[in-house]
Amino acid sequence: MKLLTAATLLLASTAAFARPAPLVSIPTHDDFFDNIATYCGKAFEGKVTVDNATGPSSFAGKKLVMHVRKCTDSELQIPFHVGDDASRTWIITKTGSGLSLKHDHRHQDGTDDVSTMYGGHTVDAGFANVQSFPADQYSKELFVSQSIPQSIGNTWQMYIYPEKFTYRLIRQGREFRVDFDLTKPITPPPAPWGYKD
Repeated sequence: MKLLTAATLLLASTAAFARPAPLVSIPTHDDFFDNIATYCGKAFEGKVTVDNATGPSSFAGKKLVMHVRKCTDSELQIPFHVGDDASRTWIITKTGSGLSLKHDHRHQDGTDDVSTMYGGHTVDAGFANVQSFPADQYSKELFVSQSIPQSIGNTWQMYIYPEKFTYRLIRQGREFRVDFDLTKPITPPPAPWGYKD
C-alpha cells in the first residue's frame, strides 16, 4: 500500500512539473486582442487616409482589404490584400509580456520575401482600442541590412473601434494610415500567398 501511495505521489508531482507555464497578460492587451477577434472570419474594405511619402504610391487605385482570417487564443492572422497582391499578413500574438505585431511577407509561390516578419512589441499597457508596436531589434537589423535605416524608428499602431479599424505606420517625417469600414463586411478574399484555405 505504501509503495502504491508513493508511486501515486511521484506521478502527481511529475504532472505538476510538466504543466506548461501560464501565458500571462494584462486587461488592456486582452481587450484589444478580443476586440479584433470579434470580427474573426470577416473581411472589410479600406482606403488610405494619410500617406505623406513622396512619389507615386503602390496603393493608389487598388482595392484594399483586411481579412480577420484565423483566430486562436493567442494569435490573430489578418491578411492585408492590395489589389491582386496577397503577399501581406499581419500577425498579432500574445507573448506573455505583451503583444507582438509581425508582418509576414510572401512571394506568390509562398516562399518568404527577404523582408519578412518585421514588426514590433508593445512596451506599455496601451488601451483596449489602441496599441503601439515600436520596431523590435530583429526588425532594426533587417532594415539596416536592406539599406533602409530610416525604418529603424518605425512604430506601427492599430486602432479598433466599433465602426473602424486603422493600421498606421509612423516615424520621423513619415506617416501612413489605412482606415477600414467595419460596418460593411465584404466577401472574404482567397487565402494570402503561402497560406491555405
